[in-house]
Amino acid sequence: MPKAKGKTRRQKFGYNVNRKRLNRNARRKAAPRIECSHIRHAWDQTKSVRQNLADMGLAMDPNRAVPLLKRKVKALGVDVEERPKELMRKPYVLNDLEAEASLPEKKGNTLSRDLIDYVCYMVENHGEDYKAMARDEKNYYQDTPKQIRNKINVYKRFYPAEWQAFVDSLQKNKMEVE
Repeated sequence: MPKAKGKTRRQKFGYNVNRKRLNRNARRKAAPRIECSHIRHAWDQTKSVRQNLADMGLAMDPNRAVPLLKRKVKALGVDVEERPKELMRKPYVLNDLEAEASLPEKKGNTLSRDLIDYVCYMVENHGEDYKAMARDEKNYYQDTPKQIRNKINVYKRFYPAEWQAFVDSLQKNKMEVE
């Protein structure tokens, strides 16, 4: 069977390609990017992965870092063989990682502005009457009374200080009207 037309074109040398840049980019793509900035800044390209991590006080293989200790039974008691500790040349990396890990975690969950406005509107107009909230014309998604109650509870749990200020302002407005 004959070849398809145009498949036998010969390869031409690209004279306008910068080979040095091409090789450098290929090397850069071959080595994975280290996400942790502390490790990335302390990394030495001339050393192996195991040597780099040992210099930083980290372990490549956790099974070898903390091996099961073999016990030698002697006449008086039990002796444990201890491995000599490796020299840590870059202890600041480990200190930075420990400091970063000890920081408190940010609270990443928030509610949308629309949901907050919806909850405030419902509580402002109906108080604790969830059945009336379900029949309200602003209940666009046709939430059931239980769903509305859950949304209000979520708002209370996420923003307790704002909720307390909102309830206090409602009480204040109620007293002024009377």
